[in-house]
Amino acid sequence: MSQSPTDLSHVPQTNETPEQHDARMQWFRDAKFGMFIHWGPCSVGEREIGWGRNAQRPMDIGVPDPSDDKHDEEYDNYYKVFNPVKFDADEWARFAKESGMKYMVLITKHHDGFSQFDTKLSDYSIMATPYGRDIVKQFVEACHKHGLKAGLYYSTRDWYHPDYLVGDNKKYDEWYRGQVEELLTNYGTIDMMWYDHVGGRDWSKWKFDELFAMMYRRQPELLVNNRAARFCGQATPEDQGPESPEFEKMTLGDFYTPEGSIGAMDIENDWESCIHVGQGWSYRGEDGFKGPEDCIKMLASCTTGGGNLLLNFGPRPDGTFTDGEADVARAMGAWLKTYGEAVYGTRGGPYQNGNWGGSCHKDKKIFLHVYRWQDGPLALPPLPCQVLEARTLEDKPVAFTQSEDGLSVSVAESNRDNPVTVIELTLDAVIAPKTFIPALSSVPDDMSEYGEVISDAATLALSSVSVHDRETDHAHLFTGEPSPHGYAFCTDSEERPWVKIDLGAVKTVKAALIENKKGEHATNGLTLFVSEDGENWDKAWEAAEWEPTWCAPITRFHAGIDVPGRPARYLMLQTQGQKPRSLLLQRVTVYGSKP
Repeated sequence: MSQSPTDLSHVPQTNETPEQHDARMQWFRDAKFGMFIHWGPCSVGEREIGWGRNAQRPMDIGVPDPSDDKHDEEYDNYYKVFNPVKFDADEWARFAKESGMKYMVLITKHHDGFSQFDTKLSDYSIMATPYGRDIVKQFVEACHKHGLKAGLYYSTRDWYHPDYLVGDNKKYDEWYRGQVEELLTNYGTIDMMWYDHVGGRDWSKWKFDELFAMMYRRQPELLVNNRAARFCGQATPEDQGPESPEFEKMTLGDFYTPEGSIGAMDIENDWESCIHVGQGWSYRGEDGFKGPEDCIKMLASCTTGGGNLLLNFGPRPDGTFTDGEADVARAMGAWLKTYGEAVYGTRGGPYQNGNWGGSCHKDKKIFLHVYRWQDGPLALPPLPCQVLEARTLEDKPVAFTQSEDGLSVSVAESNRDNPVTVIELTLDAVIAPKTFIPALSSVPDDMSEYGEVISDAATLALSSVSVHDRETDHAHLFTGEPSPHGYAFCTDSEERPWVKIDLGAVKTVKAALIENKKGEHATNGLTLFVSEDGENWDKAWEAAEWEPTWCAPITRFHAGIDVPGRPARYLMLQTQGQKPRSLLLQRVTVYGSKP
């Protein structure tokens, strides 16, 4: 691959200083809450946008055979009756603002290839519908009018376009970059481009340098998420990777995007969780919506974890919001009128999030968002400054004690709020940015009390294999440095995925030190079983709440007391949950004694 001659000197991801980056990101970090809108002709059939289209999906695994028809005649013709006569962009923006959102992101083209704007590059667009008016134009104008930041979603992946991933992909690559240029040229200020998947093939088939150079010529202050090159990678050994580390860094954009779940706490990097209120991303009927309390807790979790919440709405075919979604939005707006001070403009931390809730800070204030009260006061590690006073944001009394050992906070049960009690701590100093105070750990400083390491030659069995798993990494679970790739041992399609560890012989097992994959909470609810023969299993330990590292002591009941250790050759780690979940571990070290 030859060196690209494209001038990238104006592209911020490759050239800006940390101070320039912070200034460009400030509105995003302050905003905390945005509205995502998945909408289009698919709403007519109440089918999921893109994924509800039953036809060939180039370069995707586990989908219709490539020899299948490229078209879904029913889905692909919904546009002929799509006529959202009640769509009112001004009302959408007003509603988003009243609900506490600070920015909006609209689907302009999803995987199904339909364009919601007046594109000159395709006839498969909103202009060919009975409605016949540019949705994006109205949307951006309404955002500008109501002081909301305007974001545009664009899927590079396109299962409808005849040139997508064909041959050298040059025709499609030029075509989609032309559409993006239309979006960034014809509608005034665009604050964010939200990409969603390239979908495969090597980097040589995409001109990401020309894409980014064009975007920042058109919109110098633009923010871009991390999916401009998502899933562009080696499908075959012949596929090529990025031309340079600079290219890869550039396409990672400005923030990353956990999908369908709350991102793990990360106060070092910018992120945004996108989660739908309804059954799917686009309109799927009038039932099955999340409740306001759950959505408020999601916003608090993102805020305290250092990220944003982009809450998704799927309007009806006529352009109106469903009652279930509207109820959620109104409730969140009402909550933010009281508690917005503890959300907007804050930064995540300093305390590590836990099952109790989390914290955020601003100036000389720390805000504790408490969802779960244990018996007794909330016990937190010590702060680097003094707490001068404490109150709830409902101005109810808060008792606290502070020492070099920690901070204790309590609120009378009658003064707690639902679903989140927000406590304001006034400090004698400002908390420095990115200050992180880890949770009080239950892991001993010296594990030698549990014996020697007995898992250095262990082997691994899995209930299922993730597409991200590398068998060569399995040994790193037990010995040496953690894998540079991290782990994803099991798929997320199981309700109770498990990992079985074979020590090779029956030994006296006294404890397991379980290190979670960095930045992941998916192992919450972990249970440890032990067995001598691999057939009969005894429950030995269960996590009370999520911790980065667990020390699981393994005991047996003898003579009326629990004594350390029990004979076992096999250990099984298994997650519990009401929905399918992945099992993500970094390292497991088993301590005990050999025969």
